[in-house]
Amino acid sequence: MKKLVTVVMVAAFALSAGSALAGSEACTVDAIEGDTVTMTCKGTALKVGDAVKVKAKKAAKVEGC
Repeated sequence: MKKLVTVVMVAAFALSAGSALAGSEACTVDAIEGDTVTMTCKGTALKVGDAVKVKAKKAAKVEGC
């Protein structure tokens, strides 16, 4: 019974980890209107209604003496 539970837990973890991995796309923001952001992406595999997570590029920090 203990081995069966271990096997099921490992399989569940492997399947959930595989689905959590996300691809990365190079996109350009075209317009922002309120809560709506319009972007153009080259060769995307996204479909209407897909959930996405957007991360903005951080500007380089300038340090002085």
